[in-house]
Amino acid sequence: MKPLFGKVGVFGTGLLGGSVALGLRERFLAEEVHAFDPDPQVLEAALFLGVADKTHANLGAWVSALDLGVLAAPAASLGELGGQIARFASANTLWTDVGSVKDPVVNTLSGLLPNFVGGHPMAGSEKAGVEAAHAGLLQNAVWVLTPVASTDPGVLERVKKLVEALGAYPLVIAPDLHDRLVARVSHLPYLLALALNLLVAQDADRELLMFLAAGGFRDLTRVASGSPRMSRDMVVENRQAILLAMEDLRSKLLDLEVLLDNPEVLLEAAQEAKKTRDSLPIVRRSLLPEMHDLVVQVPDKPGVIAKVATALGDAGVNIKDFEVLTIRDEGGAIRMGFATRDERQCAATVLEGLGYKVR
Repeated sequence: MKPLFGKVGVFGTGLLGGSVALGLRERFLAEEVHAFDPDPQVLEAALFLGVADKTHANLGAWVSALDLGVLAAPAASLGELGGQIARFASANTLWTDVGSVKDPVVNTLSGLLPNFVGGHPMAGSEKAGVEAAHAGLLQNAVWVLTPVASTDPGVLERVKKLVEALGAYPLVIAPDLHDRLVARVSHLPYLLALALNLLVAQDADRELLMFLAAGGFRDLTRVASGSPRMSRDMVVENRQAILLAMEDLRSKLLDLEVLLDNPEVLLEAAQEAKKTRDSLPIVRRSLLPEMHDLVVQVPDKPGVIAKVATALGDAGVNIKDFEVLTIRDEGGAIRMGFATRDERQCAATVLEGLGYKVR
């Protein structure tokens, strides 16, 4: 079967760019993957890790031979990179990007590159760099596409097919709406994590606070472990949408401050928040296949996860989704998603038979 694309270029070989390249190679979606990055050490790592077939530290005639180009540089540099690429770009190449800010990027790149559709896979990690890249990062991710009025419908369909072929789910919305929504569910949480860590770091009792910080604090502030420079660029580029989100957050915090003197109303707010949080797992979103969850309480011992997975595999039960839920350091729970209720029931029966508590 012929791949979707002949030659593909990935411009910026970090976590996302590397994951896209690996996805293209592992799923045989491209005949040849080219990686561009100004850092020769990154390119050396990309070759060693099998991320690309060929690497380039400079732009040139090779760009005009591409069937697909994916811009994966930091959001702040995408406009400049697009201008440099445009000097070599062919009118037949399909272009997209994976930047986390869309309105300014789309407005700039749509005027520079032919057949361009803005994109943003809602996937990431606290780890950065091509060494952390893996094709599974994109699996089942929502991948936002942000066409504009001038976007050719046929071009949009081709990018949608690319997203689906990489195992993700395309969601088409306007660039400015993307930025408003992402400011609230991605960029503002990063700034909150930043603020909470600084609150600890700058406290007179820092050492005691560090000692007392439990799993909840670590989970809440995990996103602050990402690349500081890339995260800085991300929030600065989406400044206006974030400022509006911060204004709304201040209002919510003031409301909660008042509710400290009204426990019953505070309880109602907490119940509403819990209901929202409990509905968040991506597998429950309407645009993704329904999952049937099972939570298994497990001890913190080596080999427990392997034992659970092996038992279900031996019973012919396929785990579609998997998440470790840490409760305390001495134990925790595993959440597993199954395609059908029958598979979930079978899994529950198997694990209860081994002495595990399930719900």
